[in-house]
Amino acid sequence: MTTAQHGGPDTLGVPRWDFSTNANACGPCPMALAAVQQADARHYPDPAYTALRESLAAFHAVDAARIVLAGSASEFIGRFTAWVAREGGQRVWLPALAYGDYAHAAHAWKFERMHDPVRAHLAWLCEPSSPLGQAEPFARRVVASGAQVVLDRAYEPLRLSGRCRLEPVALQQVWQLWTPNKAMGLTGVRGAYAIAPERAVAQARALDQLAPSWPLGAHAVALLDAWVSPTAQDWLAQSLDTLRIWKTEQLDLLDHLGWTVLPGDANYVCGKPPRPLDAPALRAAGIKLRDTTSFGLPGHWRLGVLPPEAQAALRTALHRAEVFQ
Repeated sequence: MTTAQHGGPDTLGVPRWDFSTNANACGPCPMALAAVQQADARHYPDPAYTALRESLAAFHAVDAARIVLAGSASEFIGRFTAWVAREGGQRVWLPALAYGDYAHAAHAWKFERMHDPVRAHLAWLCEPSSPLGQAEPFARRVVASGAQVVLDRAYEPLRLSGRCRLEPVALQQVWQLWTPNKAMGLTGVRGAYAIAPERAVAQARALDQLAPSWPLGAHAVALLDAWVSPTAQDWLAQSLDTLRIWKTEQLDLLDHLGWTVLPGDANYVCGKPPRPLDAPALRAAGIKLRDTTSFGLPGHWRLGVLPPEAQAALRTALHRAEVFQ
Protein backbone atom coordinates (compact mmCIF):
# COMPACT_ATOMS: atom_id res chain seq x y z
CA MET A 1 0.00 0.00 0.00
CA THR A 2 1.36 3.43 -0.95
CA THR A 3 1.38 5.95 1.89
CA ALA A 4 -0.11 9.31 0.95
CA GLN A 5 2.24 12.26 1.29
CA HIS A 6 0.74 14.94 3.49
CA GLY A 7 1.56 17.41 6.20
CA GLY A 8 0.37 17.38 9.80
CA PRO A 9 0.56 14.65 12.46
CA ASP A 10 2.50 11.46 11.75
CA THR A 11 3.56 8.34 13.66
CA LEU A 12 5.27 10.60 16.21
CA GLY A 13 2.04 12.48 16.88
CA VAL A 14 1.28 16.18 16.51
CA PRO A 15 4.42 18.28 15.91
CA ARG A 16 5.03 21.00 18.48
CA TRP A 17 5.85 23.46 15.68
CA ASP A 18 3.98 22.28 12.60
CA PHE A 19 5.06 24.19 9.51
CA SER A 20 3.94 21.29 7.31
CA THR A 21 0.27 22.25 6.91
CA ASN A 22 -1.37 25.40 5.60
CA ALA A 23 -4.01 25.82 8.28
CA ASN A 24 -4.66 29.36 9.50
CA ALA A 25 -2.13 29.71 12.32
CA CYS A 26 -4.35 32.32 14.01
CA GLY A 27 -6.98 29.64 14.49
CA PRO A 28 -9.03 27.88 15.34
CA CYS A 29 -11.73 30.41 14.59
CA PRO A 30 -13.61 30.72 17.92
CA MET A 31 -17.05 30.76 16.32
CA ALA A 32 -16.34 27.75 14.12
CA LEU A 33 -14.80 25.82 17.00
CA ALA A 34 -17.81 26.50 19.21
CA ALA A 35 -20.16 25.37 16.44
CA VAL A 36 -18.26 22.11 15.99
CA GLN A 37 -18.13 21.45 19.74
CA GLN A 38 -21.87 22.06 20.03
CA ALA A 39 -22.82 19.93 17.02
CA ASP A 40 -25.53 17.36 17.72
CA ALA A 41 -23.72 14.11 16.95
CA ARG A 42 -26.59 12.01 18.30
CA HIS A 43 -28.48 12.22 15.04
CA TYR A 44 -27.88 11.93 11.31
CA PRO A 45 -27.79 15.22 9.41
CA ASP A 46 -30.55 15.93 6.91
CA PRO A 47 -29.59 13.55 4.06
CA ALA A 48 -30.38 16.26 1.51
CA TYR A 49 -28.49 18.96 3.47
CA THR A 50 -31.15 21.42 2.37
CA ALA A 51 -30.39 24.24 4.82
CA LEU A 52 -26.63 23.89 4.35
CA ARG A 53 -26.88 24.00 0.57
CA GLU A 54 -29.02 27.11 0.78
CA SER A 55 -26.64 28.92 3.15
CA LEU A 56 -23.60 28.08 1.00
CA ALA A 57 -25.46 29.16 -2.14
CA ALA A 58 -26.50 32.46 -0.55
CA PHE A 59 -22.91 33.11 0.56
CA HIS A 60 -21.65 32.69 -3.02
CA ALA A 61 -24.76 34.24 -4.66
CA VAL A 62 -25.50 31.13 -6.75
CA ASP A 63 -28.42 28.75 -7.13
CA ALA A 64 -28.49 26.03 -4.47
CA ALA A 65 -28.76 23.42 -7.24
CA ARG A 66 -25.14 24.23 -8.13
CA ILE A 67 -23.77 23.20 -4.73
CA VAL A 68 -22.14 19.75 -4.54
CA LEU A 69 -21.14 18.61 -1.06
CA ALA A 70 -18.10 16.41 -0.45
CA GLY A 71 -16.49 14.57 2.42
CA SER A 72 -13.25 16.46 1.73
CA ALA A 73 -11.39 17.99 -1.19
CA SER A 74 -9.62 14.67 -1.73
CA GLU A 75 -12.93 12.82 -1.77
CA PHE A 76 -14.27 15.25 -4.37
CA ILE A 77 -11.12 14.87 -6.49
CA GLY A 78 -11.61 11.11 -6.56
CA ARG A 79 -15.34 11.30 -7.22
CA PHE A 80 -15.05 13.95 -9.92
CA THR A 81 -12.35 11.99 -11.72
CA ALA A 82 -14.52 8.87 -11.58
CA TRP A 83 -17.46 10.80 -13.03
CA VAL A 84 -15.40 12.18 -15.93
CA ALA A 85 -14.12 8.65 -16.60
CA ARG A 86 -17.68 7.33 -16.56
CA GLU A 87 -18.60 9.96 -19.13
CA GLY A 88 -15.83 8.72 -21.42
CA GLY A 89 -12.93 10.94 -20.33
CA GLN A 90 -9.47 9.47 -20.85
CA ARG A 91 -7.03 12.37 -20.78
CA VAL A 92 -6.07 14.81 -18.02
CA TRP A 93 -4.10 18.05 -17.77
CA LEU A 94 -2.37 18.94 -14.51
CA PRO A 95 -0.24 21.92 -13.47
CA ALA A 96 3.49 21.25 -13.53
CA LEU A 97 3.56 21.51 -9.72
CA ALA A 98 0.41 20.36 -7.96
CA TYR A 99 -1.22 18.50 -5.07
CA GLY A 100 -0.56 14.80 -5.60
CA ASP A 101 -4.20 13.69 -5.27
CA TYR A 102 -5.03 15.05 -8.74
CA ALA A 103 -2.48 12.71 -10.35
CA HIS A 104 -3.32 9.87 -7.96
CA ALA A 105 -6.99 9.90 -8.96
CA ALA A 106 -6.12 10.22 -12.65
CA HIS A 107 -3.75 7.25 -12.39
CA ALA A 108 -6.39 5.17 -10.60
CA TRP A 109 -8.75 5.71 -13.55
CA LYS A 110 -5.99 5.21 -16.14
CA PHE A 111 -6.08 8.75 -17.52
CA GLU A 112 -3.31 9.78 -19.88
CA ARG A 113 -1.56 13.01 -18.89
CA MET A 114 -1.58 15.69 -21.59
CA HIS A 115 0.87 18.56 -21.99
CA ASP A 116 -1.72 20.58 -23.94
CA PRO A 117 -5.02 21.23 -22.09
CA VAL A 118 -6.87 21.43 -25.42
CA ARG A 119 -6.44 17.66 -25.73
CA ALA A 120 -7.66 16.92 -22.18
CA HIS A 121 -11.09 15.82 -20.98
CA LEU A 122 -10.32 16.85 -17.38
CA ALA A 123 -8.11 19.69 -16.12
CA TRP A 124 -7.16 20.81 -12.62
CA LEU A 125 -6.24 24.33 -11.54
CA CYS A 126 -5.33 25.62 -8.09
CA GLU A 127 -5.03 29.29 -7.09
CA PRO A 128 -3.17 30.19 -5.01
CA SER A 129 -1.27 27.10 -6.07
CA SER A 130 0.44 24.62 -3.81
CA PRO A 131 3.28 24.40 -3.02
CA LEU A 132 4.17 27.82 -4.45
CA GLY A 133 1.10 29.93 -3.62
CA GLN A 134 1.15 31.52 -7.06
CA ALA A 135 -1.31 32.19 -9.89
CA GLU A 136 -1.58 29.51 -12.57
CA PRO A 137 -0.03 30.98 -15.74
CA PHE A 138 -2.07 28.73 -18.05
CA ALA A 139 -5.42 29.31 -16.29
CA ARG A 140 -7.16 31.17 -19.11
CA ARG A 141 -5.95 28.70 -21.74
CA VAL A 142 -7.17 25.80 -19.62
CA VAL A 143 -10.62 27.33 -19.14
CA ALA A 144 -10.93 27.82 -22.91
CA SER A 145 -9.81 24.24 -23.62
CA GLY A 146 -13.23 22.61 -23.56
CA ALA A 147 -12.24 20.19 -20.78
CA GLN A 148 -14.09 19.75 -17.50
CA VAL A 149 -12.10 22.25 -15.43
CA VAL A 150 -11.92 22.27 -11.64
CA LEU A 151 -10.40 25.25 -9.83
CA ASP A 152 -9.22 24.21 -6.38
CA ARG A 153 -9.74 27.27 -4.15
CA ALA A 154 -8.52 25.74 -0.90
CA TYR A 155 -6.17 28.66 -0.27
CA GLU A 156 -8.21 31.53 -1.71
CA PRO A 157 -9.56 32.48 1.76
CA LEU A 158 -5.95 32.61 2.97
CA ARG A 159 -4.67 34.77 0.12
CA LEU A 160 -2.43 37.51 1.52
CA SER A 161 -1.70 39.33 -1.74
CA GLY A 162 -2.56 39.29 -5.44
CA ARG A 163 -5.83 38.07 -6.91
CA CYS A 164 -7.23 35.16 -8.88
CA ARG A 165 -6.14 35.13 -12.51
CA LEU A 166 -9.68 34.21 -13.64
CA GLU A 167 -12.24 36.97 -14.01
CA PRO A 168 -15.80 36.53 -12.64
CA VAL A 169 -17.19 35.47 -16.04
CA ALA A 170 -14.53 32.76 -16.37
CA LEU A 171 -15.18 31.55 -12.83
CA GLN A 172 -18.75 30.78 -13.80
CA GLN A 173 -17.45 28.34 -16.44
CA VAL A 174 -15.44 26.12 -14.08
CA TRP A 175 -16.08 23.93 -11.05
CA GLN A 176 -14.94 25.75 -7.91
CA LEU A 177 -13.78 23.51 -5.04
CA TRP A 178 -13.80 25.02 -1.54
CA THR A 179 -12.34 23.54 1.68
CA PRO A 180 -12.85 26.09 4.48
CA ASN A 181 -11.33 23.96 7.26
CA LYS A 182 -7.89 25.44 6.49
CA ALA A 183 -9.13 29.03 6.74
CA MET A 184 -10.98 28.23 9.97
CA GLY A 185 -7.92 26.51 11.49
CA LEU A 186 -9.78 23.22 11.91
CA THR A 187 -8.22 20.82 9.43
CA GLY A 188 -9.27 17.82 11.50
CA VAL A 189 -12.89 18.47 10.55
CA ARG A 190 -13.29 17.08 7.05
CA GLY A 191 -15.82 18.72 4.79
CA ALA A 192 -15.86 20.49 1.43
CA TYR A 193 -18.13 21.64 -1.36
CA ALA A 194 -17.98 22.56 -5.01
CA ILE A 195 -19.89 25.12 -7.04
CA ALA A 196 -20.88 23.78 -10.44
CA PRO A 197 -20.54 25.94 -13.55
CA GLU A 198 -23.52 28.09 -14.44
CA ARG A 199 -25.05 25.61 -16.91
CA ALA A 200 -24.05 22.38 -15.18
CA VAL A 201 -26.95 21.68 -12.82
CA ALA A 202 -27.56 18.26 -14.38
CA GLN A 203 -23.89 17.39 -13.94
CA ALA A 204 -24.04 18.53 -10.32
CA ARG A 205 -26.96 16.17 -9.78
CA ALA A 206 -24.99 13.33 -11.35
CA LEU A 207 -22.10 13.98 -8.95
CA ASP A 208 -24.51 13.97 -6.02
CA GLN A 209 -25.77 10.59 -7.14
CA LEU A 210 -22.22 9.20 -7.10
CA ALA A 211 -21.73 10.22 -3.46
CA PRO A 212 -22.29 7.84 -0.54
CA SER A 213 -25.11 8.56 1.88
CA TRP A 214 -24.32 11.38 4.32
CA PRO A 215 -20.91 12.44 2.95
CA LEU A 216 -20.85 15.09 5.71
CA GLY A 217 -21.26 14.31 9.39
CA ALA A 218 -22.73 16.66 11.96
CA HIS A 219 -19.37 18.29 12.72
CA ALA A 220 -18.65 19.07 9.08
CA VAL A 221 -22.12 20.57 8.68
CA ALA A 222 -21.50 22.75 11.73
CA LEU A 223 -18.14 23.91 10.35
CA LEU A 224 -19.53 24.82 6.92
CA ASP A 225 -22.50 26.61 8.49
CA ALA A 226 -20.15 28.62 10.69
CA TRP A 227 -17.79 29.37 7.77
CA VAL A 228 -20.38 31.49 5.94
CA SER A 229 -21.44 33.46 9.03
CA PRO A 230 -20.54 37.17 9.22
CA THR A 231 -18.74 36.69 12.55
CA ALA A 232 -16.46 33.98 11.15
CA GLN A 233 -15.75 36.03 8.04
CA ASP A 234 -14.89 39.06 10.17
CA TRP A 235 -12.52 36.93 12.25
CA LEU A 236 -10.92 35.59 9.06
CA ALA A 237 -10.35 39.10 7.68
CA GLN A 238 -8.66 40.17 10.92
CA SER A 239 -6.49 37.04 10.93
CA LEU A 240 -5.15 37.85 7.47
CA ASP A 241 -3.68 41.10 8.80
CA THR A 242 -1.80 39.13 11.45
CA LEU A 243 -0.65 36.50 8.96
CA ARG A 244 0.79 39.21 6.69
CA ILE A 245 2.97 40.44 9.56
CA TRP A 246 4.08 36.92 10.45
CA LYS A 247 4.83 36.11 6.81
CA THR A 248 7.08 39.14 6.46
CA GLU A 249 8.97 38.07 9.59
CA GLN A 250 9.24 34.47 8.36
CA LEU A 251 10.56 35.57 4.98
CA ASP A 252 13.18 37.72 6.72
CA LEU A 253 14.20 34.74 8.85
CA LEU A 254 14.61 32.40 5.89
CA ASP A 255 16.53 35.02 3.97
CA HIS A 256 18.88 35.46 6.93
CA LEU A 257 19.37 31.68 7.02
CA GLY A 258 20.37 31.63 3.37
CA TRP A 259 17.24 30.09 1.89
CA THR A 260 16.16 30.79 -1.68
CA VAL A 261 12.44 31.51 -1.31
CA LEU A 262 10.05 31.52 -4.26
CA PRO A 263 7.38 34.24 -4.52
CA GLY A 264 3.84 33.44 -3.43
CA ASP A 265 0.57 35.08 -2.37
CA ALA A 266 -0.74 32.72 0.30
CA ASN A 267 -0.14 31.92 3.98
CA TYR A 268 2.84 29.69 3.24
CA VAL A 269 6.24 29.96 1.61
CA CYS A 270 8.24 27.55 -0.50
CA GLY A 271 11.99 27.59 -0.66
CA LYS A 272 15.28 25.77 -0.96
CA PRO A 273 17.67 25.69 2.00
CA PRO A 274 21.38 26.40 1.45
CA ARG A 275 22.14 22.75 2.27
CA PRO A 276 20.04 19.57 2.57
CA LEU A 277 17.89 19.39 5.69
CA ASP A 278 18.00 16.60 8.24
CA ALA A 279 14.21 16.24 8.44
CA PRO A 280 14.25 13.44 11.08
CA ALA A 281 16.45 15.58 13.36
CA LEU A 282 14.10 18.54 12.94
CA ARG A 283 11.13 16.30 13.64
CA ALA A 284 12.82 15.05 16.80
CA ALA A 285 13.15 18.69 17.84
CA GLY A 286 9.39 19.11 17.42
CA ILE A 287 9.54 20.81 14.01
CA LYS A 288 7.96 19.49 10.85
CA LEU A 289 8.26 21.01 7.37
CA ARG A 290 6.63 19.81 4.13
CA ASP A 291 8.93 18.18 1.61
CA THR A 292 7.64 19.26 -1.82
CA THR A 293 8.96 16.28 -3.77
CA SER A 294 5.44 14.84 -4.04
CA PHE A 295 4.33 18.14 -5.62
CA GLY A 296 7.00 17.73 -8.30
CA LEU A 297 9.59 20.04 -6.70
CA PRO A 298 12.42 18.05 -5.10
CA GLY A 299 14.99 19.82 -2.95
CA HIS A 300 12.48 22.40 -1.71
CA TRP A 301 10.28 22.68 1.38
CA ARG A 302 6.94 24.34 2.01
CA LEU A 303 6.47 26.13 5.32
CA GLY A 304 3.14 27.37 6.59
CA VAL A 305 3.32 30.84 8.14
CA LEU A 306 3.48 30.43 11.92
CA PRO A 307 3.72 32.90 14.84
CA PRO A 308 7.00 34.36 16.13
CA GLU A 309 7.58 31.71 18.82
CA ALA A 310 7.44 28.95 16.20
CA GLN A 311 9.81 30.90 13.97
CA ALA A 312 12.22 31.27 16.89
CA ALA A 313 12.15 27.50 17.42
CA LEU A 314 12.87 26.96 13.73
CA ARG A 315 15.81 29.38 13.85
CA THR A 316 17.29 27.59 16.87
CA ALA A 317 16.88 24.13 15.34
CA LEU A 318 18.41 25.11 12.00
CA HIS A 319 21.35 26.84 13.68
CA ARG A 320 21.92 23.76 15.83
CA ALA A 321 21.88 21.55 12.74
CA GLU A 322 24.57 23.72 11.14
CA VAL A 323 26.77 23.49 14.24
CA PHE A 324 26.71 19.70 14.33
CA GLN A 325 27.21 19.07 10.60
